[in-house]
Amino acid sequence: MSKSIRVDEDTHAALVSLKGDEETFDDLLSRLVRERRETVREGAGLWDGTDAAEKAREARKNMKQDIGFR
Repeated sequence: MSKSIRVDEDTHAALVSLKGDEETFDDLLSRLVRERRETVREGAGLWDGTDAAEKAREARKNMKQDIGFR
């Protein structure tokens, strides 16, 4: 089933610049999603054995509190 999506001119121009000569927009978007997933997978586990996750949670909690006081 086919779907249509609307994008502004700047987004369309950016997509055109990323699209290969023989690539459809569907091919392009599928490739970009696949590459993004691969990038996320490559980064999975980088914080294992460190306290970075706890520090990130604490920083997020502090930011949320700061926003609440404004």
